[in-house]
Amino acid sequence: MAMGSTVLLATGCAGDSGKEEFKYLIDEFADIKIMRYQVPGWDELSLQQKEYVYHLGEAAKWGRDILWDQNCSYNLSIRRSLENIIKNYKGDRECQDFADFMVYAKRVFFSNGIHHHYAEDKIIPACSREYFQSLMEAVGDGEKCAELMDVIFDPSILSQRKSTDSQGDIVALSAVNYYEGVSRQEVDAFYEAMADPNDPTPISYGLNSKLVKGSDGIIREEKWMMGGLYGPAISRIVEELEKAAAVAENDAQKQYIASLIEYYRTGDLKLWDKYNIEWLRDSLGKVDFINGFIEDYNDPLARKGTWEGLVNIRDDEASKRTEILSANAQWFEDHSPVDKRFKKAEVKGVTAKVINAVTLAGDAYPATPIGINLPNADWIRRDYGSKSVTIANITHAYDCAANEVPNSTLSEFAWDEEEIAFAKKHLAVTDEIHTDLHECLGHGSGQLLPGTSPNALGEYSSTLEETRADLFGLYYCADPKLVELGILHDKEAYKAQYTNYIRNGIMVQFTRVELGRPNTEAHMQNRKLIAEWCYEHGREGNVIEKKQRDGKTYFVVNDFEALRGLFGELLKEVQRIKSEGDYAAGKALVERYAVNIDPELHKEVLERYAALNLKPYGGFVNPEIVPVVKNGKTVDYEISYTDDYLGQMLKYGEEYSAL
Repeated sequence: MAMGSTVLLATGCAGDSGKEEFKYLIDEFADIKIMRYQVPGWDELSLQQKEYVYHLGEAAKWGRDILWDQNCSYNLSIRRSLENIIKNYKGDRECQDFADFMVYAKRVFFSNGIHHHYAEDKIIPACSREYFQSLMEAVGDGEKCAELMDVIFDPSILSQRKSTDSQGDIVALSAVNYYEGVSRQEVDAFYEAMADPNDPTPISYGLNSKLVKGSDGIIREEKWMMGGLYGPAISRIVEELEKAAAVAENDAQKQYIASLIEYYRTGDLKLWDKYNIEWLRDSLGKVDFINGFIEDYNDPLARKGTWEGLVNIRDDEASKRTEILSANAQWFEDHSPVDKRFKKAEVKGVTAKVINAVTLAGDAYPATPIGINLPNADWIRRDYGSKSVTIANITHAYDCAANEVPNSTLSEFAWDEEEIAFAKKHLAVTDEIHTDLHECLGHGSGQLLPGTSPNALGEYSSTLEETRADLFGLYYCADPKLVELGILHDKEAYKAQYTNYIRNGIMVQFTRVELGRPNTEAHMQNRKLIAEWCYEHGREGNVIEKKQRDGKTYFVVNDFEALRGLFGELLKEVQRIKSEGDYAAGKALVERYAVNIDPELHKEVLERYAALNLKPYGGFVNPEIVPVVKNGKTVDYEISYTDDYLGQMLKYGEEYSAL
């Protein structure tokens, strides 16, 4: 396996003086670019801290098979055939058919399954069915062909990982492996019967289980736990968590790891809540992690948690900005444009920091968020607060990888050179601040009215929650308070964020969507909803202007103050929808503004983007943490940086497969 040099991040994108320049972009295929990231501050960790990180990273990697199986019941079988072919096929590897097969394999590895990681449509190989079958037969997997060929090649079978078809049963139409033999109506009825609308501390029913109707017609939950579904993988996760606890930095970490382990052993969601409360209270440790069934974006009904892991170390200097925001959380809540009934009288426990990732896993690998706010339970946010992070070295890697290619969407889709220059000056910092506001304060803002179910918005909850957090960040990006706090040094800088957000939300982001397809991913839906709602509601004042030049379309912000007012107006409505659980209003908002793409504009965007020869999606390989053993004793842990994407995928398949 090829390794890169071990260097720390500098101010720019090169390595340390005197060392080989660090290359971030390492592979490209289909619509994807693969990057690597560096881990600044590793050498400053103590041996105990490095050992702690190592075992947390091992625990995270053992969850990989869980996510693959959650995404589709056929995924693991298909992945193992792909791995078998790549490692053992002895035929012609230089022909176009094999090249097409390899692109398919890389795409499947990237998406943790046979559905596109973002668009959620099934990925179809470019090589023929007959050729693919011949590869499987050549490596001894011929007996699997009868089961898998239709799944792989027929676009009508398991066509979407998560269906958004409002005309059909979105549970039955989704490929995800969260439900078996049940309809949407049965799922809703099952969990409604379990929930107590008057419980001020409701557990997240269904978060860690599969719902199955047996041959006897009875619907049962099958828990993801030791001794249950995914038991072998969870047992390996627990083994590594126990090793991590033995070298944790403090007693608080040992305690919440113990709670997490007990949750994995029992499947008791009250223990999951206990762990989350203990975890968010720990602000002293340099090392932190997430590990578990967490985000519900992949579930059409927004109940089931995908398995996710991330291990990180705090960036103390960069965290000063987020600490300022956290300290002023009450001010932002009090001055929010939303109705007073939906504001928190007392914002509790908001902690925020900037981190550097060390290991990405599960639903955070290879594609990862750049910011995270947890826990997700609204009552925990209300009573205890939340923990927010911005992942600095991932953002840095994106920026540096972009500098390694000559073209950019900014140069193509911005209106003029003045707009481009302003973006180059201010967009990087305002992107970071918007992410901080979104994660640190946006997700944790507001409150549900008494009696409102946290699942009231159903399949629209993820889109509306991301909309709410983005609007919170956009509204406050322009607030003089940021200058007063020393977070922004130019009161006009927010305009770069506003212009970019509208341009991306209404146009540029659809480089990621196949022509003729709807917009289905929650974050993309949220951006489209905001941009198009503001464009429509600002038409009378020409707040956002649609311009044409040389046959190309541009969207230009004319009135930034008015646009901020529109952000505030929409934030007020989306918070009302969430606080009151207004399903009908939430559905209407999403269906009208977030789903359908103008086909003419979409075609134009795709053509303009194709000419740039860029890849719209990005993901990462992990650095390797290597124990240094002398005389039978581990004396250090070193970081090495691989530039072999396929090699890491095969390595993980060999070393971290328990299902």
